[in-house]
Amino acid sequence: MPSERQTGRKPVHIAQVGSRDFWNNTRPRPAPPSNHNLQVLYRMDMTVWLRASALMLLGFHGVSIAAPGPIPQNAAHRVDRTVLPIPEPKYAPIKTLDARNAKPPPRFEVKAPEGAPNVVIVLLDDMGFAVPGTFGGPVPMPTLDRLAQGGLRYNNFHTTALCSPTRQALKTGRNHHTGNTGSIMETATAFPGDTGVLPGSVAPLAEILRQNGYSTAAFGKWHETAPWEISVSGPFARWPTLQGFDKFYGFMGGETNQWAPSIYDGVTKVEPPRKPGYHFTEDMTDQAIAWVRYQQALTPDKPFFVYYAPGATHAPHHVPRVWAEKFRGRFDKGWDRLREETLQRQIELGIVPPGTPLASKPEAIKDWDALGADEKRLFARQAEVYAGFAEHTDHEVGRLVDALAALGELDNTLFVYISGDNGASAEGGMSGLFSEGTYFNGVQETVQDQLKHLDQWGGPETYPHMAAGWAVAFDTPFRWTKQVASDFGGTRNGMVVHWPQGIQAKNGLRSQFHHVIDIAPTVLEAAHLPEPKVVNGVKQAPIEGVSLAYTFDNPTARDRHLTQYFEIFGNRAIYHDGWFAGTVHRAPWEATNRHPLDQDVWELYDARHDFSLARDLAKDNPKKLAEMQQRFLAEAVKFNVLPLDDRFLERLTASAVGRPDVMAGRTRLTLGEGMTGMMENVFIDVKNRSLSITADVQIPDGGAQGVILAQGGRFGGWSLYLKDGKPAYTYNYLGLEQFTVMAPDALPAGKATLLLDFQYDGGGVGKGGTGVLSANGRKLAEGRIEHTQPRIFSADETADVGMDDATPVVNGIGEGSATRFTGKIDQVTVEVR
Repeated sequence: MPSERQTGRKPVHIAQVGSRDFWNNTRPRPAPPSNHNLQVLYRMDMTVWLRASALMLLGFHGVSIAAPGPIPQNAAHRVDRTVLPIPEPKYAPIKTLDARNAKPPPRFEVKAPEGAPNVVIVLLDDMGFAVPGTFGGPVPMPTLDRLAQGGLRYNNFHTTALCSPTRQALKTGRNHHTGNTGSIMETATAFPGDTGVLPGSVAPLAEILRQNGYSTAAFGKWHETAPWEISVSGPFARWPTLQGFDKFYGFMGGETNQWAPSIYDGVTKVEPPRKPGYHFTEDMTDQAIAWVRYQQALTPDKPFFVYYAPGATHAPHHVPRVWAEKFRGRFDKGWDRLREETLQRQIELGIVPPGTPLASKPEAIKDWDALGADEKRLFARQAEVYAGFAEHTDHEVGRLVDALAALGELDNTLFVYISGDNGASAEGGMSGLFSEGTYFNGVQETVQDQLKHLDQWGGPETYPHMAAGWAVAFDTPFRWTKQVASDFGGTRNGMVVHWPQGIQAKNGLRSQFHHVIDIAPTVLEAAHLPEPKVVNGVKQAPIEGVSLAYTFDNPTARDRHLTQYFEIFGNRAIYHDGWFAGTVHRAPWEATNRHPLDQDVWELYDARHDFSLARDLAKDNPKKLAEMQQRFLAEAVKFNVLPLDDRFLERLTASAVGRPDVMAGRTRLTLGEGMTGMMENVFIDVKNRSLSITADVQIPDGGAQGVILAQGGRFGGWSLYLKDGKPAYTYNYLGLEQFTVMAPDALPAGKATLLLDFQYDGGGVGKGGTGVLSANGRKLAEGRIEHTQPRIFSADETADVGMDDATPVVNGIGEGSATRFTGKIDQVTVEVR
């Protein structure tokens, strides 16, 4: 059923240059009035009319405005959309006394250009080139297939090799360093290009569309706001709703627990719906569908922009068991066989040229046949869960597609579906992870540790990641993975573009080289919008991407994106006119860099004839390699890539890299009841030091229960709480071990001052210590805490007063609102030393 915008209802906001309405407007101008003051106004009106007419002849796009006075009521005036917001026209003062005898000026309203399509961008997370069946992978993705059959597949499309940089580049049309996003938000530094703070000169696509008459909404993962800005204190300038989105429903960080997410609606933290089997991807899809239906019901003539970015398939790999079970036994033959079979399918589908060899896998990845039985059993289940997670996500995208079709809007929607913001992730190391926080704390789990949780894998009791061997296989035919910006395994992602009203070709394949910075200019071209020169009073840096719309109906068109640099954590490369040169500075599972930056070993490939980057030509063509290295340096200077920063885990500590820290220099933090949702980067740092927690509470008759202060959750953190009236402190070490200091007796009714004093052992990071629990100056209990987390508690769990939001640090006291303290908390003070 066609939408109201497709039934012939002509929008009233545009008069195209060359249209009959404009050229046939031959009505004579009125004679000038005799009164001198009115003559002045007449000349002003005619000046406006003549300037507007000149603008129309020059081809500027328009908005629905009309000049006052003698200018005809139906004349639409074109204005310059390169300056946003488009200013309201100014009219001469009205001198009529009685409103009944006066005529109001036309209503000013900015509308999108006629024919501007809806836009939906779907960006999946950590999905390698060779995951979807659409691109030869082992995971059926019917929605991606459906859109590809009605549109175009792109097999030479690239990302930056990491989450935040890709997202910023996608949303702005500029390289990630231009947007100050040289790495993820949590590892920002003080250097230009890597500060984590998007400059005003880099307006995002959503803001451009919003100021040109679009409704805009974002759902899912954000990961584009500096972590020290995510609190009630803001600033909110770089939150989604001040980055061009009218609506945001999702999580702010790089990942979330799909069963118990940390969700924001706009700038307000909200609890997820409490219902059996809740899963965030399903929730965000419900929200997206509801928003589009509502928007179209109220304003069917207004186009919309939806940014749909699930947390999938980033760790934790959480999926309803039924989806994982669909893949039971499908990966028992291992990652080496999977690579071979995937390459064969890719060749058969035409995704990869005939004769393409597999790039050799990294030496650290063991042959599947050399693994033990326990390893194979564990690793196969990891892949089953990951594959189920991927297919489940595509199913949810399909629900959104079905909703657009039911509204009659699918054909009029430029639908861009990118299967990954980088290659598949090898951050699970050689064996995978039961609790992904171990990776960020430099702890490697054993196979036996993980086998204890095998039956629960992918469920709420786990926070899992897969072994790196699967990441390499899911990036077939390439060698490397996420984080490795110097190999297409880290940067090549499949993309499908579907737009029946704008693209004639169906089930087509496009092989021109393109990059994620090309999406924003493509959308602007499709919407008939110019690149803005000024946005919100700030002169804009030029868009650095190239629209790929020229490929829509011309499969053999010559490439227009000829040069592109890549850089993440010292892994760096340069593409130019079919040649590719790069160096692997550090693999994702390696704790140290391979060489000093100035001694890295570079490789050279002719990507025109070597799709998988399997034949290194560096020794055969040193002159070309030197040329490419110089080109990289030139691009690096141009786009603020230098200085290269190859630190990784160290960059999680703000003081080590000059990143702002809300708590910088403070040793004491006093909090009150109800202060919840404090991300780790805005809470006082209690790691690797001694500390005390002092809580002034009131215990009601009959005793109290619940959390006084907690940080983190089920997979790492600590909590001061009362259970059955007894004061206790529990340190949860990465979900692997728990250490509890608990009083033997319940606190009596009345006021009490609880004190937890932790004496750190010292001697480095991640060491243990002794905890002593007291009440009103009397010692209640003492105990050892053998290990502590050195770098991070959680990427999404928070510090909370009076409850433990999301997942609980301690089992047996409830979850979320069920952990609320039943007494009264006057204040809690945390002091570090």
